[in-house]
Amino acid sequence: MAPSQTKDAPGTTGDKTFLGHPRGLATLFLTEMWERFSFYGLRALLVVYLVSGGPDAGEGGAGGQGGGLAMNLATATAIYSVYNAMVYLLTMPGGWFGDRVWGPRRTVTIGSVIIVCGHLTLALPSTALFFVGLALVATGSGLLKANISKMVGDLYSGPDDPRRDGGFTVFYMGINTGSFVAPFIIGTVGQTINWHLGFGLAAVGMALGLIQFLYGSRHLDPQSSRVPSPLDAQEKRSALRKTLIWVVVAVIFYGIVVGTGTFTLNWAMVPLTVAGLVIPVVMLVRIKRDKELSEADQGRMTGYIWFFAAAAIFWMIYDQGASTVQAFGDAKTTTQILGWHFPSTWFQSINPLFIIVLAPVFASLWLALARRRKEPSTTAKFSFALVMTGLSFFVFIIPMAAASDGTKVTPMWIVLIFLMHTIAELCLSPVGLSATTKLAPAKYASQLMGVWFLAVTAGDSITGLLSIGGANLSTTGMVAVEAALAVLAGFAVFMYRKKITSTMSEVQ
Repeated sequence: MAPSQTKDAPGTTGDKTFLGHPRGLATLFLTEMWERFSFYGLRALLVVYLVSGGPDAGEGGAGGQGGGLAMNLATATAIYSVYNAMVYLLTMPGGWFGDRVWGPRRTVTIGSVIIVCGHLTLALPSTALFFVGLALVATGSGLLKANISKMVGDLYSGPDDPRRDGGFTVFYMGINTGSFVAPFIIGTVGQTINWHLGFGLAAVGMALGLIQFLYGSRHLDPQSSRVPSPLDAQEKRSALRKTLIWVVVAVIFYGIVVGTGTFTLNWAMVPLTVAGLVIPVVMLVRIKRDKELSEADQGRMTGYIWFFAAAAIFWMIYDQGASTVQAFGDAKTTTQILGWHFPSTWFQSINPLFIIVLAPVFASLWLALARRRKEPSTTAKFSFALVMTGLSFFVFIIPMAAASDGTKVTPMWIVLIFLMHTIAELCLSPVGLSATTKLAPAKYASQLMGVWFLAVTAGDSITGLLSIGGANLSTTGMVAVEAALAVLAGFAVFMYRKKITSTMSEVQ
């Protein structure tokens, strides 16, 4: 999409704008679009590939090739949840590298290269290398995500820039373009022709994103090339020493486990899911207790903790769209329209499609309400998102009950669930990104963006622990419990909205 020919508003870079926003938004828009193409292509294939050939596999829609790793759904859900949790957990060290070592721009470049290598590894027909590939993709994504979102915030003149929320929503719309296309290309090729060829196409997508990022970097804010708080020599030695110690401990521990023949996937998944819950809490407490922060920053962090908890509950349910809901769609819906069959991986295009359609509507709505001074507060938006997410799982119970006797239900139930997820997402995710850049103390600019993504880690870690512990997330009882939790949390946030807002000082 070409930039418009209008001049930049104050506080932007370059001499043109992109849909009324700084031109650098187009570069970040396209980079994240291709990253999401690769990420959502893998997301669409992952659970279907893991269960294919096993007891919980569906027919796979048109031309399903079979094969896969033949795992049961509980194990596949646990692996997917742990992988997804690690993608977002690693945004924390990703933010640290952006703040202290490489600067945001170089960190995004390095992360993109690692993602390409990860998808190429997944393209190799080896079960052991498959998990190495997942680890590489998670690592690269962690380096990229916190820093690219930070660079979007840098394009604007400050927290009070009226275009800021709209800019993040446009950015959000752009990344979902890649998410929408990926299941049709990567999902179809992977599910109907060859799984590993599909994974290879994800590498091609990320490579295209890297090329255009390098080409378009001249339009970014110069601040993105600087290291905000570089490590001194002593800090570098300390960081290297601590890293080596942890690596040695891990190698010795897992060497013993493997050598004694007791290693199972749980030896890897349980520690990661526990870390996914503990690390976010530790990070929030550490930032909150930093004595160098001003009283105003301390107050904003108090409000931010509320938003973090709400987001964790939201993502716990939302991310099951690619596990619990996807598996239901694969095995228990007709995967056909007017007699025409389609690959079940196409379900993962529904949410991005709704984002593309509805994101401009929400962006315009927030601006229109802001002009009239009637825009809902961040707290109100979060509350609505939680309630809507909970209601989506109450809706999910209906087709689950209808399919309990083996009957296959219409795929329109999946469409409705994803529509409700999308409405909730647009009230929480881009708004949360924007709120993070507003509330972040200068000292923790990139790191707090990493902490924001840890809300996804926390939510997915809960799902992972439940699956590892034997909870069947595909029963109506468990779905009802999750739905009720989200609705109650939404009402709690709404009831305490004035108290939360009062802690945020000058930022609303």
